[in-house]
Amino acid sequence: MPLSESNERRVCNKSLSPELGELKREGSEGARARSSESDGGGFRVRSSSRDDYPDNDLDKNDYMEIDEENDNNGTSVSQSDTESDIDSEDEDGSGDTPESAVPPQRCVNMLQGCRSVDEFERLNKIDEGTYGVVYRARDKNTGEIVALKKVKMEKEREGFPLTSLREINILLSFHHPSIVDVKEVVVGSNLDSIFMVMEYMEHDLKGLMETMKQPFSQSEVKCLMLQLLEGVKYLHDNWVLHRDLKTSNLLLNNRGELKICDFGLARQYGSPLKPYTHLVVTLWYRAPELLLGAKQYSTAIDMWSLGCIMAELLSKEPLFNGKTEFDQLDKIFRTLGTPNEAIWPGFSKLPGVKVNFVKHQYNLLRRKFPATSFTGSPVLSDSGFDLLNKLLTYDPEKRITAEAALNHEWFQEVPLPKSKDFMPTFPAQHAQDRRMRRIMKSPDPLEEQRRKELQQGELGTGGLFG
Repeated sequence: MPLSESNERRVCNKSLSPELGELKREGSEGARARSSESDGGGFRVRSSSRDDYPDNDLDKNDYMEIDEENDNNGTSVSQSDTESDIDSEDEDGSGDTPESAVPPQRCVNMLQGCRSVDEFERLNKIDEGTYGVVYRARDKNTGEIVALKKVKMEKEREGFPLTSLREINILLSFHHPSIVDVKEVVVGSNLDSIFMVMEYMEHDLKGLMETMKQPFSQSEVKCLMLQLLEGVKYLHDNWVLHRDLKTSNLLLNNRGELKICDFGLARQYGSPLKPYTHLVVTLWYRAPELLLGAKQYSTAIDMWSLGCIMAELLSKEPLFNGKTEFDQLDKIFRTLGTPNEAIWPGFSKLPGVKVNFVKHQYNLLRRKFPATSFTGSPVLSDSGFDLLNKLLTYDPEKRITAEAALNHEWFQEVPLPKSKDFMPTFPAQHAQDRRMRRIMKSPDPLEEQRRKELQQGELGTGGLFG
């Protein structure tokens, strides 16, 4: 059914119609279901990620033509896989039926009245690590500098992909200082040229830290973590899981403002919990319940990611940089100790626990973040370590919430969080820095899925769950 004229305009002006999945505004009192519940039944792994886009992502005939640079260090990934529905199993009970896309005529109706991309002057291409395939551009009408993110339309005849629609819907619907602002949707000459107009941010935290000689100070980490926690609390209060929080999806400008971006894996959730795919969240930031194949999960998976991010901000290095799911779990267990039923009820019932992991008896996290150090290790007070430990708690039911973390005593003790006005500023990154970031990038969910497909020859088998 075509959208009404009023709803067509809303696509271009900050909202989508409820018919296309407008988010529920249930109370924010914290009635959020949390569960690490799982059973041993088999399930299929669905692929999805948006981290990597090919350098030829824009059509050569489009106004926003991609630069003619061929960087072999980048990972060229077609977003047709991105649009393959990673959560179709929870939509209709079938793990093998992908979501249908919005029909072409509806897509036409949706975009009527949107401005043309020709109203923006292209300035330069922004690296994939910040937004995906994006351009820095100037609005010819206002002179404002913005970022234009291309919405990939791999199968034009099937219409607007629902995974892209989810991201646009969330970003147009939500307004928070710690979430990147999407101003409008603009179109090119045809339906495969659709762009989100986003506020421009100078840096992403991962790329920035790779150019820094020293880690952020504790007061600076507190400033960044407070903003991040406020943004995540806002998402969770509005019943949305981000499902891909990592340093490359956190943007920072030279006014000290941090903003969460890249909502391609974001998902609305509810109570009771539905089963979702476990193949979400970039590997280095993925919670152990996901690595072990939990079918039901909630806000706790984002909080684990925040623990990994906090550790990375303090040390300038990823806390757990595994190459595979098994390697990632091994690195976690070596640092935090191997979990058991006593500290994580239900652990033994998770599908991945059938693997015989080495039993590490002790939590060695404090060694990485001592209270005092003469070796150059990042120092962390007792209260700071308490917060980090609560973010990295094995049992999802006991893992700290965003609201509780915001009220943690670490943020009240000296050194106090630095004011955003006094946060350091940084020069723009150069092309060489961006190429190095591609080499050092964490494996993402889509890359893992492709690796499994090559190894097993069948979707959803292999790894810890074959």
